[in-house]
Amino acid sequence: MSAMSSSNLSRRSIFRAAAGMAAAGTLAACGSNNGRGGGSGNGLTQFFHAYGEAGTEQAIKRYAKAYKDSSVSTQWITGADFESKLFATLLTKSAPDLFEFHPQIQLIKSGQVADLTDIIEPVKDDFNQADIASHTVDGKIYGVRMIDDPQFFFYRPSLFEKAKIEVPETLDELIEAAAKLTTDKVKGVYLGNTLQAVIRPMIWAAGADTLDDNNEPAYHTDGVVEGLTKMRKLFTSGDLLLDAPADYWDPSALTQGLTAMQFCGMWAMPAMQEALGDDLGVFPFPKVGDAGKPSVYNGGWSMFVNAKGENVEAAKEYVKWLWIDQKEYQEDWALSYGFHIPPRTSIAQSAAKLKSGLPAEGVKLFSEYGHFDKIGWTQAMITATENVFADTVRKDGDPEASLDKCDEVVGTELKKLFG
Repeated sequence: MSAMSSSNLSRRSIFRAAAGMAAAGTLAACGSNNGRGGGSGNGLTQFFHAYGEAGTEQAIKRYAKAYKDSSVSTQWITGADFESKLFATLLTKSAPDLFEFHPQIQLIKSGQVADLTDIIEPVKDDFNQADIASHTVDGKIYGVRMIDDPQFFFYRPSLFEKAKIEVPETLDELIEAAAKLTTDKVKGVYLGNTLQAVIRPMIWAAGADTLDDNNEPAYHTDGVVEGLTKMRKLFTSGDLLLDAPADYWDPSALTQGLTAMQFCGMWAMPAMQEALGDDLGVFPFPKVGDAGKPSVYNGGWSMFVNAKGENVEAAKEYVKWLWIDQKEYQEDWALSYGFHIPPRTSIAQSAAKLKSGLPAEGVKLFSEYGHFDKIGWTQAMITATENVFADTVRKDGDPEASLDKCDEVVGTELKKLFG
């Protein structure tokens, strides 16, 4: 997510739509019935997950209130099951007109999300082109990116100096550094309680990918097997912080001195700087094996229009107004509540907060090593790779056998999607 939720919400937690159906009733309250806006006479509704940074809910509601052509009510969904609640509610009459999520092809294949090409096309060149590509299928653009969220390692330079170590450039060096940084009170490194956040960064750092450009599996390589074996070594070393009070998206493991290095997102940078001052640095996920290279996962959130709703055109008009026309709000959303990179090039280039110091270093890592999710990489595929990590890193399963199981799931999904 911009993994900023105040809940333990994983960026790609499993859809539990069936379980969410019971909760769907609690999400049915749609906006004030004042007769303005969409076809139902109830205005527009939008779903957001509960971001963790203070002021985010108020900001989204403030933007909506400034819109004059329709009332817009916001469901701010707390808890660890945003996805399941969203997908359950999309099956009911209480479905939102707009919702934030990540570009995934099954939403397009099922006709769930509206084609937004007409509103994005005039400003397409002002967006990060990787964001445009990750939302495009058959030449049509579905969804508007709101924020880009690079994720990397944060570390305490003072602790590195004390342990006489350099910034790790390989996974082996990361494991060695974690050992040297571990004391009675401080663990060397924190990767989150489930380790899910580092799965794709490790695949990319091994010189592999989730899918290739032909939508064929690209993760089952010798480099990834090597990475899994090394991650198992780290997991059993005693140098990895496990079961921290909050998950990887929250900066507290590093700021409270529980770890010397933490995998986290750029969104947490202001909170970390406030707590640690200048004793803070960043580095990408280090390369795995000879074929590898450093990687930075670019997460983020996008706004979609429910193509099956009653207010499609009114919803598109609101998306255009807020996420295309209102650059002031777009900059506010990206930079006033934690740090995110604005997907609009013109905003990113003029953003003073990103021009120097650690934020500029984060932008540089994003530019040099950033990877975006493939739109064909679906939730079932994400879950399959999470199972590989659970089986091989947390338990002592055979990496090749686990990847073979993953191949079966991914292959079935790809057949469903692409024939």
